[in-house]
Amino acid sequence: MPLPYDRVLRGNLVLPDGILTDGYVAVRGESIAAIGEGELPPALQVDDYSGRFILPGLVDGHMHTGSAIGWPGIEGATMSAAAGGVTTVCDMPYDVPRAVTSAAIFQEKVEAVHQLAHVDVALYGTIRKNGGVDEIAGLAEAGASAFKLSTYEYDAVRFPRIDHPTMVAAFKEIAKTGLMVAVHNEDQELVERLTAEAKATGRVDPIMHARTRPPLAETMADLEIFEIGLETGAHVHIAHSSVARGFEIAESFRGMGAKASGEACIQYLCMTEEDLVRLKGFGKCNPPFRTAAEVERMWAALAAGKVAYVSTDHAPWQREKKLGDDIFACGAGLTGMQSFAPLMFSLLRERGLPLTLMAKYCAENTARYHGLFPKKGAIRLGSDADFLVMEEGDFTFDEATIQDRPDARWSPYHGRPMKGRVAATFLRGACVWDGAAVLARPGQGRFVPRQHRGSALG
Repeated sequence: MPLPYDRVLRGNLVLPDGILTDGYVAVRGESIAAIGEGELPPALQVDDYSGRFILPGLVDGHMHTGSAIGWPGIEGATMSAAAGGVTTVCDMPYDVPRAVTSAAIFQEKVEAVHQLAHVDVALYGTIRKNGGVDEIAGLAEAGASAFKLSTYEYDAVRFPRIDHPTMVAAFKEIAKTGLMVAVHNEDQELVERLTAEAKATGRVDPIMHARTRPPLAETMADLEIFEIGLETGAHVHIAHSSVARGFEIAESFRGMGAKASGEACIQYLCMTEEDLVRLKGFGKCNPPFRTAAEVERMWAALAAGKVAYVSTDHAPWQREKKLGDDIFACGAGLTGMQSFAPLMFSLLRERGLPLTLMAKYCAENTARYHGLFPKKGAIRLGSDADFLVMEEGDFTFDEATIQDRPDARWSPYHGRPMKGRVAATFLRGACVWDGAAVLARPGQGRFVPRQHRGSALG
């Protein structure tokens, strides 16, 4: 007689190609050992989520744990992830006080992950403003899931603009690794001129954040990074496109033989310029929210399969950095980790779209682009037993429930009606969120190195 499984979960399994109603998934150790329907197999523990949806644990391909307070931010951000059904986060390299620009710094951050993380963590690498291209091979060997560069400078040390000659050299080296290079895509010269003109006329009200960072600032940057990618053979990825035109540009370059892709952050699928005016600093992110018409175009791009995946760009700035009447003085970045799953679930329900899109664009595709699939992002035999359990109903998102340090408990989605809530989260077979409390302890999360050098684009 076969040994019983360690755990069996029953519910409606959401897979990229369909929903297995009243199915089950069985866990042995930390991995998925069986998937089926009908009578449950013997197990040491049964979690009956009948009537609820079991999805693969979400994989957030773009978030920042250390931009505000450095590596200690790993603890709170991954608590939010557990509460939000996100079992793997891909953390950006632009940490306080220094970016992850070498294999030595990378390894130090891995150790911080092993001490602080509540869910699993993949890591980006980057380069210094001047030099550092020779560190790329070492970062890839250390297990980086991707690289990140920027066409816009926020800080010369932590978040620098990389000039064109250095970017060409970096892309050539990154192409050798097979890894993706994501790029923050805004044209600095245009944004700086428009911002200076706005300030000169005294226009520092919220809408000017959008007016000084127009869609053209993005698409100009998109064209230059994809041209360099075409020249060097690197897989170049728009880190966040707020306009559908970005995905069209990527598609056109793929038609020329380039490896070109782009992601949509979830805020660009629902937030508009009116929300920026309403929220003020708490609605400021880069790129900014666009028009309601652009939101519709973004959904059309997603439906057409032009979007690589959906991420959060979670950046939990301290509340006081989001306050004030001068929009240019407010920090740029949103909290979005704990709201990710309920918001995406709600957007799909509100539009009458299948929940399979959530499994595809918020888990499987992300894992593929970061070289983590099939270990992460899927309900399939042999994959890590990472699950998100969604309970459908009428709920309201309350920022006071955010699992993070007190000054990060704010959300642009505070008070928004939601069509579902995260009833449970499982990481490698262990329940880390029971719908009310984070059960994981710091250090239960692990660093997840890239599993292979294959590109999601072939």
